[in-house]
Amino acid sequence: MHAHRFADAPFGPGFRRGRGRGSGGRGADAPPPVERAEVAGWFAGRLPDGWFTGPVELTIDRDEITVVGMLPEPDAGDGDPAAARAGRITRFREETREQRMAIADAAQERYGRSVAWGAACGGEREVFTNLSMPVMTRLRQSERLVLDTLVDAGVARSRSEALVWAVRLVGRHTDEWLTQLREAMASVEEVRGRGPEVG
Repeated sequence: MHAHRFADAPFGPGFRRGRGRGSGGRGADAPPPVERAEVAGWFAGRLPDGWFTGPVELTIDRDEITVVGMLPEPDAGDGDPAAARAGRITRFREETREQRMAIADAAQERYGRSVAWGAACGGEREVFTNLSMPVMTRLRQSERLVLDTLVDAGVARSRSEALVWAVRLVGRHTDEWLTQLREAMASVEEVRGRGPEVG
């Protein structure tokens, strides 16, 4: 049984799916880089037409592809709209589980990455299960003191949790810059893939 069959189940610390690479670096057995447009096109062709109201949102890294689609808004009638949207997401998760796992099988075979699923409906959004990866790093004393300050102040319970908090904070405040950086790297990958023109 492939590991991503557990894509809707909780993971314990250190649990890995897909092709491992030790501590998270780009090792010899790392999956090759993928072109975002190719992945988006593959999912567009593979996903059933009635699932989402438009193209899915894809997040791709070296380990995982996260697929989030927009669901049609339910008619809540006299009910609470937020509860209706949450119910629509839950229904989608339950009713499509088998098909999603089959698509995840094919995607992992093709791209060497696990697949996580999510859905959005109006203002409600839920990613069902993401892969949690351990990342090892070495920090100098001044850097460790930053983490220890967050722990001592009660912002985080451990150095590990403080590091996660810091990464999320940077991601929130530098989102535009990170997006530009990813786009620039994608252009480099495209040029590298074409190779030199030999006259």
